[in-house]
Amino acid sequence: MKIIVDAMGGDNAPEAIVRGGVLAAKQFGEDIVLVGQEERVRAILRADGAEGIPHLSIVHAPDVVDMHDDPATVLRKKPGSSMAAALKMVQRGEGDAIVSAGSTGALLAGATLFCKRIKGIRRGALAPVMPCAGGQVLLVDAGANTECTAEYLLQFAFMGSLYLRKLMGVDRPRVGLVNNGSEDTKGDALRLEAYRLLREAGEAGRLNFVGNVEGRDVPLGACDVAVCDGFAGNVMLKTIEGTAKFLSSELKQVFLRSAGTKLGYLLVKRGLDDFRSLFDQDKIGGAPFLGIAHPVIKAHGSSNETAAMNAVRQAIEFCRSGLIEEITANMEYMTIGEK
Repeated sequence: MKIIVDAMGGDNAPEAIVRGGVLAAKQFGEDIVLVGQEERVRAILRADGAEGIPHLSIVHAPDVVDMHDDPATVLRKKPGSSMAAALKMVQRGEGDAIVSAGSTGALLAGATLFCKRIKGIRRGALAPVMPCAGGQVLLVDAGANTECTAEYLLQFAFMGSLYLRKLMGVDRPRVGLVNNGSEDTKGDALRLEAYRLLREAGEAGRLNFVGNVEGRDVPLGACDVAVCDGFAGNVMLKTIEGTAKFLSSELKQVFLRSAGTKLGYLLVKRGLDDFRSLFDQDKIGGAPFLGIAHPVIKAHGSSNETAAMNAVRQAIEFCRSGLIEEITANMEYMTIGEK
């Protein structure tokens, strides 16, 4: 297996991404290709004594996609960028998956342009895993599509459910439609139509649809797959991340108030460390774009070397899962109207 890594994407590139690639090559034993400015990549490898390690190679790409570049056009304007070169390698069959911590919009546009969507899938969707009461919840879509149709949401539900089954071993994932109330009469026209489609899929036994879920109930474990448009999903994701950071900061201040509270901190430190680890993005690595015809993993923009390594792990697991074939096999249940 060969995983193509955009070495120049992300806030901490190329250093963190290159070192993450080295860790992945050593840990997983699969071929890792670092795509980027060759001299900069080699300088990092030399400094770390990592030149010539097995399963690691470099492909030169002179340009870099900047976070301020227009996501819709940057890969056409910068065909020599590391992201464009990496995507084209997968398109040509020179790699099995791509990992990038670069611009989310550019990566989705490039994945759609070069790697293509699975036939019948209307839009690729970003699907991060978030912690929730009792385990984890997959959020689909988390920002790739701010405007959606009911059919998009139906496809997000199927792809998310299949992802949890194939990659995370969840037997019958509970699918919930994120809405402004749990009643089946709640929501705008989009949510009402999506509810109808999801309910029909549930009644036919194709999805384990549990109905509407409110935003507050998603972190409380109301469902395993939270389905929403990308605008609502991104707001939810960022709100949960911000709330977690706020609570962590406030707890720290509580324990610093006096000698007594500092002593109390020593007694509960292990539990607090476990709480913080729930929101450790480095352990997760990244989020897949579901619906693309090749595995595409979007690593967090601020990825360090551990996160980059785990994003590669995700790509390897995705390749082995057979998820793309499973989505293709279920396509007849995921489309409405004319194709």
